[in-house]
Formats: sequence, structure tokens, C-alpha cells
Amino acid sequence: MRLDAHQHFWSVARGDYGWLTPDLAPIYRDFLPDDLQPLLQRAGIDGTVLVQAAPTVAETKYMLSLADETPFVKGVVGWVDFEASDADAQIAVLAEHPAFVGLRPMIQNIAGPNWMLCSALTPVFEAVQRLDLTFDALILPEHLAPLRQLLERHPNMRVVIDHGAKPAIRDGLIHDWAGGMAALAHQTNAYCKLSGLVTEAKPDWQTGDLHPYVQHLLDTFGPSRLIWGSDWPVCTLASTYERWLDTTDTLLSALTTAERVAILGGNAARAYHLRN
Repeated sequence: MRLDAHQHFWSVARGDYGWLTPDLAPIYRDFLPDDLQPLLQRAGIDGTVLVQAAPTVAETKYMLSLADETPFVKGVVGWVDFEASDADAQIAVLAEHPAFVGLRPMIQNIAGPNWMLCSALTPVFEAVQRLDLTFDALILPEHLAPLRQLLERHPNMRVVIDHGAKPAIRDGLIHDWAGGMAALAHQTNAYCKLSGLVTEAKPDWQTGDLHPYVQHLLDTFGPSRLIWGSDWPVCTLASTYERWLDTTDTLLSALTTAERVAILGGNAARAYHLRN
């Protein structure tokens, strides 16, 4: 099964997408299953993982309702307030839905890189493991060392790093990011998403601009722990769906068929324990 392991839906009128403003004109509109389905069909993609875009439980429930009526949505990564006193109970209720596969606090928007290491959050991370869920780490390069410390505390927690931890591709910065990613790859069992890179590059990006970053991820995480995703519709700020998929094919062209199959679907099925 070929999977797009990172896509979003939203309805602007819901009003809980604080980051989505009219300044982002190309994506400041509703994006729903009927918009994505023809892109998936043309690309030969069988299913997706739908990821939260708003820091509300209401949006998570909305995504689960979409999953109920959208066969290609194979899993939903939602949100709860990790700092809520009943966070673990909220997670347990959401986990009763068969499509609920993971959680994603919006760490990139939380002040201070060490938030995830707060001892008060330990019961939440324990609940993630106990309920057989996956933790999506929406992080920036400054969060790489704290994430590694978190995984030292919770070595059995399934973790997927979103968007390659958003390296500063447009500025050509790679050294510190590369060191942090190598440490995570070698010292933990984390997966990493090959997604969201085009929006970190210059507007006139070319495949060669992405190559050093993707090659480093291949060299460190390897084909068995990289997961492809589109980051649609956010990716459309910098690329069409088709162009990102074609770019991926070029960047992975040196791999074996089995390795490409893993990155383009098999690894996501394992990382999220997808059931269908």
C-alpha cells in the first residue's frame, strides 16, 4: 500500500486554525477530501495519515468524523492539551476510535525548547505508549537535543519526526541540524518524515537544493525509518503535489525498489500501526 503519511484537511469557518490567516492566500480556503482524492488517484496513492492543524480537541474530533466517511484516510494524528490535568483520560477516549493513531502537540509554536522535558508531562507520554499510539514531533532544529533526552526517558515510545525537523534549507544551513539528526538517528528508534522540505527552501528551489538534506536523512535514518508525506495543502505554497512526488522519485532514485516501497508506504504502516 502506497501512503501519504502527512496531509491536512481544514474548514476555515471552524475558526480554530490560528496560524491560517488571509496572508496565506493560496491556502486560505477549505481543503477537504474531495480536493485531495483526484491527486491521490493520479499519483497511485492508496491511503493517507490525516494530521492535526489546530490545537483543539474539537478539530481532532472533526478529523475523526472525516475519517469515518473517507475510506482513503487510514489514520488520524490528533491533539490534546498535554498540560491539562485530565490529558491522559482525554487521550484514552480518543483512542477508542479505530482511526486514532497518534498525537501531535505543536511544539514548534511553544516557547522554550525544553517544554517536552517538563516532568508534569510524563503521564501523558506514558499514556501514549500504554495506548499503543505514536508521538508526532513537530519540531525545529533547536528541539533536536531535547527530543533525544525525551527518548532516553521513553525509549519504547514510537516517535515520528515531522518534516525532517525543518532544516533551514533556504539559508543553506546544515551543520548543526545534521549533527542533531545524526544523534537522534543513531541513539533512538525514531522515524523521520520526508515531508515539508519544499516550504523550508527558497521560492525558486530546485531538486539540488534539497539533495544534501535528503541524503543526510538517508545516510542516518536509512530507508527503513524514513516516511514519505506530502504536507498537502501546505506544500502548495511552494510546490504542486505532483512536483513534490516527482522530486521525491528523483531523490530516491538510487535506492532499491524494496527501499522505495518502504519509504513510500511500508514504514508509515509500521510507525502508525495502521490496521487497513
